[in-house]
Amino acid sequence: MDTREKIVVGISGGVDSAVSACLLAKEGYSVIGLNIRVLDTIDERPSLQPSPLVISDHPDYQIPVFSLNLSGRFRDEVIRYFHEDYLGGRTPNPCMVCNKKIKWFGLLEGAKLLGAELVATGHFASTSRSDGRYRLYKGADPEKDQSYFLWMLTQDDLSKTVFPLGKLRKPEVRALARSFGVRAAEKKESQEICFVPQDDYCSYLKHAIPGLEARVADGEIVDENGMVIGRHRGYPFYTIGQRRGLGVSAKEPLYVNALDPGQNRIHVGPKASLESRRILVSGMNWIGIEKLGAPMKATGKIRYRDRETPCDLEPLGHDTLSVTFETPKNAIAAGQAAVFYRDDEVLGGGFISGKLKENLQ
Repeated sequence: MDTREKIVVGISGGVDSAVSACLLAKEGYSVIGLNIRVLDTIDERPSLQPSPLVISDHPDYQIPVFSLNLSGRFRDEVIRYFHEDYLGGRTPNPCMVCNKKIKWFGLLEGAKLLGAELVATGHFASTSRSDGRYRLYKGADPEKDQSYFLWMLTQDDLSKTVFPLGKLRKPEVRALARSFGVRAAEKKESQEICFVPQDDYCSYLKHAIPGLEARVADGEIVDENGMVIGRHRGYPFYTIGQRRGLGVSAKEPLYVNALDPGQNRIHVGPKASLESRRILVSGMNWIGIEKLGAPMKATGKIRYRDRETPCDLEPLGHDTLSVTFETPKNAIAAGQAAVFYRDDEVLGGGFISGKLKENLQ
C-alpha cells in the first residue's frame, strides 16, 4: 500500500508543469497529473479520464495523468467574461480569471476525486505560512515571476497549493527537464490566449459575437476638446494607448485614452493624456492582510510587464481602493488588474475601474 502523501499536479503539456511533477515525485510525494481540458466538446461531467500525456521517458518518473473536461465552465466563466469586458469598454485579462475559476477549481475538484490533500502547478511563485495566514510571494526569477496572475487565490486555495518552481530560474528548470527525461524539455512557451487564434482578438470578436462588426461600425473619434475628428470601426476593436490604425491626421501623435461603449465613441489625445497617478480599484482580494482598515504604503503594478512603483492605498469600502502612485502610470485600462506588493510578498489585487482626478483628496 502506498502511504506517501498524494498531490495532484496541473499538467499543461509544457516544461514547467512537467518539471514540477518530477520534482515532487523526487521529494517523495505520490504524484498524479491532471490535464484540464477547456477547448473540447462541452461536457461538464466531473469525471476523470486517463490522459495520453506522458510527462517523462525516465523510468523513475512514470507519473499517471488524468484529464478533466471543464470546457463548459471555461465557456461560462472565461470566454463569456472576455466578451462582456470588451463589450463594456474594458480590457480583460482572461489568464488571471482562468487561474482562479478553472485551474484551481479543476485541481481541487480533481484532488477530491483522487483522494489528495494538495495541488501543485508550474507557476513561478512561492508560498509560506506565518502569523496565521498563507502568504504568496514572487518567483525567484524576475523575468518569469507569475505572482501577478495569482492575486485572485484565496486563503483556502493557498492552504492546499504547492509551487515547486518558486525558487528556480528558467534555465535551471530546462536543465532539470533534461535530467528528468521530460519530453517537453525544449518546448517553446506560448504567449497567446489559448482560445484566440494568432492572438488576433479583433478577428476573434468579429467571428465569436454575431453581428458585432455591423453593430459598432462607423463610430466617432473625439479629441480632447470634444470635437469629432474622424470615424472608427467599432470601440471593441481599440485599446487604451493605441496609436496606430486611427486613420486621423493631427499636428502631434494621438492615442486612444478612453472608450465610450454607450456612444460607440473613442476618445483620443496626446501622449500626456494617457498618464495618471490615481486609480480606482474594486473587487479587491487580500492575501497578505485580512483587510485594509487604514491608508497603507505599498508598491504596485497595473499590468504584468509594468514596472512596480511605490503607491498609497486608501480604503473606500470593503473591497474598493483609491490608489495614488508616486509617479504617473501610462495607459491605464479599466478591466486590467492592479496588484500590490510588500517587498516580494503579494498583498492582494483587484480590478481597475478607472482613473481618478488628481485633485481629489
